[in-house]
Amino acid sequence: MAELAVSLVVEKLTNLLAQQASYMDGVSRKIVQLRNELRWMQSFIKDADMKQEDNDLMQQWVNDVRDVAYETEEVIETYVSKAAARSTFDLVTKPFYLYKVGKEIESIRMRIREISGRRKAYGVERNSRGEGRGVNERLRWWRQPSPHVEEDDIIELVEDTKALLTQLTSMESRRRVVSVVGMGGLGKTTLAKRLYNHNDVKNHFDCRAWIYVSKEFRRRDILQGIVTDVNALNRVEMEVLEKLKEEDLLKKLHEFLEEQRYLVVLDDVWSMEVWDCLEKAFPSGKTGSKVMLTTRNKEVALHADGEGIPHEPRILTENESLQLFCKKAFHGINSLPRELNKLGKDMVMRCGGLPLAVVVLGGLLSRKSKSTEEWHRVFRNITWHLTKGQDRIAAILSLSYNDLPSHLKSCFLYLGLFPEDVSVQTKKLIHLWVAEGFLLQEGEETAEGVAEKCLNELIDRCMIQVGRLSSLGRVKTVRIHDLLRDLAISQGREEIFLEIHHGNKAEQSETISTKSRRHAIHSRYDRYIFLKKFAPHLRSLLFFNREYNVDVERKRMKIGFIEKKLNVIYKNFKLLRVLDMEGVRVVSLPDTIGSLIQLRYLGLRKTNLEEELPLSMGNLQNLQTLDLRYSCFLKRIPNVIWKMVHLRHLLLYTPFDSPESGHLRMDTLCNLQSLPYIEAGNWINNGGLANMTSLRQLGIDGLSREQVTSVISTMERLQDIQSLSLLLTEQEMFPILTGLSYCEHLQKLCFYGRIEKLPDPQEFPPNLIKLTLYNSELQRDSITKLERLPNLEMLVLGDGSYNWREMAFSSESFPKLEILKLHLLKELEDWIVEEKAMPKLKHLVIHRCEKLKQIPDGLKLATTLKELEIVGMPVEFEYRLRTKDFFEFKHIPSIKSTTDMLAIGNLIP
Repeated sequence: MAELAVSLVVEKLTNLLAQQASYMDGVSRKIVQLRNELRWMQSFIKDADMKQEDNDLMQQWVNDVRDVAYETEEVIETYVSKAAARSTFDLVTKPFYLYKVGKEIESIRMRIREISGRRKAYGVERNSRGEGRGVNERLRWWRQPSPHVEEDDIIELVEDTKALLTQLTSMESRRRVVSVVGMGGLGKTTLAKRLYNHNDVKNHFDCRAWIYVSKEFRRRDILQGIVTDVNALNRVEMEVLEKLKEEDLLKKLHEFLEEQRYLVVLDDVWSMEVWDCLEKAFPSGKTGSKVMLTTRNKEVALHADGEGIPHEPRILTENESLQLFCKKAFHGINSLPRELNKLGKDMVMRCGGLPLAVVVLGGLLSRKSKSTEEWHRVFRNITWHLTKGQDRIAAILSLSYNDLPSHLKSCFLYLGLFPEDVSVQTKKLIHLWVAEGFLLQEGEETAEGVAEKCLNELIDRCMIQVGRLSSLGRVKTVRIHDLLRDLAISQGREEIFLEIHHGNKAEQSETISTKSRRHAIHSRYDRYIFLKKFAPHLRSLLFFNREYNVDVERKRMKIGFIEKKLNVIYKNFKLLRVLDMEGVRVVSLPDTIGSLIQLRYLGLRKTNLEEELPLSMGNLQNLQTLDLRYSCFLKRIPNVIWKMVHLRHLLLYTPFDSPESGHLRMDTLCNLQSLPYIEAGNWINNGGLANMTSLRQLGIDGLSREQVTSVISTMERLQDIQSLSLLLTEQEMFPILTGLSYCEHLQKLCFYGRIEKLPDPQEFPPNLIKLTLYNSELQRDSITKLERLPNLEMLVLGDGSYNWREMAFSSESFPKLEILKLHLLKELEDWIVEEKAMPKLKHLVIHRCEKLKQIPDGLKLATTLKELEIVGMPVEFEYRLRTKDFFEFKHIPSIKSTTDMLAIGNLIP
């Protein structure tokens, strides 16, 4: 995959020439020549990459190209790093370094000429389509819209679904285990998820939880996940969740589930040990409680419940495979075109009935022209892979990977760094991709925008799976199937793209190439000195070895135990671009952190930082993302943030004890895009906010009325703002909010605090889709204004937002509203919804509106309503819904409630 290495280096050199011109004078001409030679070489690489598996000489040529590309990157970045680190890069030292880097560049160019001379001997020819092919493909890719996220990766296997549904809803007196067993790629998880979200299952259980387990499970992770999903702890306990001892956590979960009819799904269980260490958490509970697990090992299923009969989904029939293939390849068309019928059937047959293989093949061909020539080419490649004796699905997956453009290959391989079955936050993933330099800004599109399109294309190609969606349908988390992750790891290791470290195994590190560019730590180590030999080449270092025993860990930290372990990183990794220490229990950072001047991403989320960050942080002038969220002991940030002029995402929010951020100077942060939480302060009026012209997301807490006026008056300059949250201090009131109509891109708006006068509809942002109000004390006529907002899709009326006895939604109001949430409207008694109001409403939440007597009659005709969620409502309200109003609302597919069902049962005659 030299194509990937060369393309990354070419883009980095281009960026370097633009951004580091002051360091490059004297060698810039040589760098341009070097870049152009590498760019010329790119035109031959893709063909060589495709042929190298058949030809040892070709493979050697590809490796030589990759090595020279990486060497180029290291020479240039080392020079820039030294130049930036020296405070006296003057007339004496600069000529020396320029001469040295110039000689190294000439040496690299000589190597390139030697490698190019061997090209014809190894049979590498220019692609027949010419050099413009990659550019044209990239333009077509950019112009494609974001795909619709749909869960259609399964054929409706009626018998499987019916059999499992019967098991799940049966009413045995003791808790039972329902198991789905089968090989990887068979669709166990997809089938389980379809059942988990089935309306009959939702309505049968009082609470549900879904947990991915994986090979390297941690019991505490699993317990915390179940506790969170079923809401087993009160708010105070949740805030100190990580401080609870593991046995206390298990005990509290057991006590909570004893009173519930529950369903807990344990997805991808590999060993009996998993069940043995979790079984005590699952009591008999109410009649009909279940644990459901998916596993590749039938013995695991029988060990969990010897009386149960594990369900083994069958492989797909030829017709089912074709049906699923057509869904993916033709986006909804259920049959193959006549001219492609035989080819399509032949390819699908080679998937062996495995849903994952069919889905990935369909995703691959959905991006191809629907011509017999193109499909023949794919078919020949499939046959070639299979004749190598590889596993069928491995051949399909490898083919799909090889077909990815180079920019998508790097994005896909990066996912191999994450632990098995982990849900990856899409925002974090995008920030990491951008920090690595995989995707640079093109035209007016930001690098983040290009990265999001990459994410969507990988989803559309079925290379990654959608995890969690936001309330408005945005992808919040993704995950990668085990088999595809295996592919990413094996391919990444082969291309010295990544490496993963598991445990204290000295022999393991001996088999790892010292040139590997990205490393992930998945286990705890006594020392990290073994990483030193990778330092000259390392670009990313990600820690996933969270240490949860807080009491023990803090004792060790008092003597600087963890800090000493990590010192090797700060002192030696001068070219590091990504350092993510999320969950690593560090108390302080040394001054040497400032020597990592190439850092683009610094993740300190959920660390135990207590002291003030070192002033040397100001040296990190290339930093793009600084994540300090949930660093709950950190009290203060030094006033050096303004030096980080390339900062794009400053993530400070913590619900525990907010950093004192109001004093920071921020007037230089013109590249900042995300500032989701910050305290109000002098930075607002000292040019800080006015200069943040790239902001997309902004949240400010502790505002005075005067500061709100300043913020609103500045909005006209923030043309790209998409999300705005303003939180007042107590006793304050919002002024007239009329300046937001200039914000054409503002889609999400949140106000915490009293609103003197709600703006008229035309004074709101014209494209507002989500509005959240808390403590607003709205006037009685406010609803008549809100219901005329033309594009509003989601409205949250929270605690104190509306304090009147009556509320009325008039006919044809809220024309696009899909989600309505009413939280803690304590005075609301009568809610009137006229006919044809909210014609697109899909999801309604009523949460602790304790005086509300009933669901409005006007919603009885709301055929679009798919989900009704009742939380903490009076017993009488729920009783009426399940008796008198039952038939009027039975058209709603899902009605969820956390009301006391025992009390309701006592009311029913």
